[in-house]
Amino acid sequence: MESGFATTPFGRRPMTLALVKANTASRQIPQGSVVEKWQVYRWLCEGKSIVGVGDRALAVLSGLLTFYPDDQISEENGLMVFPSNAQLSLRAHGMADSTLRRNLAELVSCGLIIRRDSANGKRFARKGPGGAVVEAFGFSLAPLITRAAEFQQAADQVRADGRALRLMRERITLHRRDIHKLIEAAVEEDVPGDWGTLWKRFRAIVDAIPRRAGLSELEGVVAELVELHEAVNKMLESFTNAKNPSGNESHNERQQSDSNTDSTFVFEPAFEKSRAEAEPTSHPPEKPKGYPIGLVLRACPD
Repeated sequence: MESGFATTPFGRRPMTLALVKANTASRQIPQGSVVEKWQVYRWLCEGKSIVGVGDRALAVLSGLLTFYPDDQISEENGLMVFPSNAQLSLRAHGMADSTLRRNLAELVSCGLIIRRDSANGKRFARKGPGGAVVEAFGFSLAPLITRAAEFQQAADQVRADGRALRLMRERITLHRRDIHKLIEAAVEEDVPGDWGTLWKRFRAIVDAIPRRAGLSELEGVVAELVELHEAVNKMLESFTNAKNPSGNESHNERQQSDSNTDSTFVFEPAFEKSRAEAEPTSHPPEKPKGYPIGLVLRACPD
């Protein structure tokens, strides 16, 4: 069994209200509560951004869990582990002592473990006549039981956010592909319209996408692309509905309109015929990197 009282930290480490709260929670474990230690650890690894724990601290926690003799953590099996820093360092891939101490402090501050310091700061277990542990000093794993549901929820939230982020990026990719090819098709088929301006607007949206955009930022990008996509589709549908396949007059009028149209922006003749999209650059959105080949040929027929 463990000692039923909470101890203050040894040495110069201060006592805080957060530690008092953690100690109180550790004494309120529902009877019969059991968690699988490596499952909880996986939840922490997935939800670390929400819990607020770093990779190195998780490596130390993994080392601590190897000192727990059972796969399932429960009050009946005891909640204490008491390795020395030298032993723990070996199981934390040879982590330096100063780094080990810093990451142990991080685990305590994140509320993942609780210190139970002895009078001299040593970690050990005192056994009774039958060999059972009657008192132990070291680190209590009680928070892994009391907060297991919280850690699972954090892992679920991170997975859900990851799925939403992947879907949002997929939508952006599809809209980019459609808008790019629809504008090119419109130019090559001599569909009337200010396609140069639409192309510049498209490149401005794409070039403004951050390299590491969050979900909220990508949602804004998708909204802009959807609006532009709908505008392009509307122009193409209007032309298709109004087009007379047997009438040459409409075709001649389009040619005359095209020949009298002045370009209000500079084209880049070196645009590749592969029609691959230009990668985002650091140039301002008003200076797109390239234009569809049809726009280039229309502006520079020679």
